[in-house]
Amino acid sequence: MSVAESRRIVLFRHAKADWPQVSDHERPLADRGRMDAAVAGRKLADSGIPLDLALCSTAVRTRETWKLAVHELPERPKTVYEERIYEASPGELIALLNETPDDAQNVVLVGHNPGIQGLADILAGSAEGDARERMNRLGFPAAAFAVLTFDGAWKSLEPGVGTLADYWAPTE
Repeated sequence: MSVAESRRIVLFRHAKADWPQVSDHERPLADRGRMDAAVAGRKLADSGIPLDLALCSTAVRTRETWKLAVHELPERPKTVYEERIYEASPGELIALLNETPDDAQNVVLVGHNPGIQGLADILAGSAEGDARERMNRLGFPAAAFAVLTFDGAWKSLEPGVGTLADYWAPTE
């Protein structure tokens, strides 16, 4: 694939987590989170985006979210569990995405707030339709995802180069 082709990034926040007496990294999904993760997976499948690669935080709640969501997709992308996503800033997430192989056209990043929402805000230099208005109004609740497009190689991903193409939250 040419590096000049359009690429898509799906920024997917983990679903609602429970608060048992465990470390933050080990928190599992709540019952509502398990339901919302599957619904988000169906919405992602409905988008028709053929995902090539999933980058998922190593936290229990992100792994559970992805396991439930990916079950709804027509094809399972290669999944890499990446510890650097946990507690990452938007800049750290951009640096991670800059390492993505150029043969991956469509990537989903399953992570946490405030990094995921901050990354969506920073990358989106423009937006289609009412996607930005909806994202600004609803914030980035658990199980929400944003779809951004940009042209070029992954190493050229930087603030403002993306277009916010779609946004979905379970509260919609």
